[in-house]
Amino acid sequence: MVKPLIPTASEEFHPDLEALIKFYNETLGFCPNSVKTMYHRPAIAKAFIEMNKAVMENKGSVTSDLKRLVGYLSSRVAGCKYCQAHTIRAAERYGASREKLENIWDFHTHPAYSEPERAALEFALQASAQPGEVDEATGDNLRKYWNAGEIVELLGVISLFGFLNRWNDTAGTELEGPAKESAEKWLEKDNWTTGKHSG
Repeated sequence: MVKPLIPTASEEFHPDLEALIKFYNETLGFCPNSVKTMYHRPAIAKAFIEMNKAVMENKGSVTSDLKRLVGYLSSRVAGCKYCQAHTIRAAERYGASREKLENIWDFHTHPAYSEPERAALEFALQASAQPGEVDEATGDNLRKYWNAGEIVELLGVISLFGFLNRWNDTAGTELEGPAKESAEKWLEKDNWTTGKHSG
C-alpha cells in the first residue's frame, strides 16, 4: 500500500474531535491517526474511546505498564507495525523499566519480569494467535496469579488490540513521529520498520 487507505479527518471540520485529542494527548502525547480515520464515522471513534478507557482502567493488580506490554506482544503476533510502535511508546510512558522494554522477548527468563507478568505475557502470545492457542496449562498458570476480573482486564487488552491491529494494518494508517521514535529506540533488536505506515 503506497498511501493510507483512509485519510485522517480534518480537525477544523470536526470540532468534537478536540475532546478525543485531549484524551490522547494525556496518554500518548498526541492523538493517534487511527482515531482520526475512525472519525469519518464519529460514533465509531467515540465508542472506541469508551472501550479503550474501560479496558485500560486498572481495577485490580494489573499495572498500566503491563497492559501496554501485553498490547505490544499481541500486536507483534498480529504483525501490525503501527500498533507495535504505539504500545511500546505507551509502555514507556506508563512506567515500564528499561530492562523490561529492552528484553520483552526474553520475558520467560529475564529477571526483570515476575512470575505473574510471565503468565500474563504468555497468555497474550497464545490468545493473540489465529486461531487462539490458549491451552489448559496456560489457563491454569494464569489463574494461579490473577483473579477472574484481572484476567478479564488482560483479555480486554488483547481483544482491544485485535481490533486495532486489524484496523491499522488494513488501513495502512500513517505513523506519527513520536511513536516512530519510540519504536526505533526500543524495537531495534526486533528489526522493526514503519513498513506500510510511512505515509
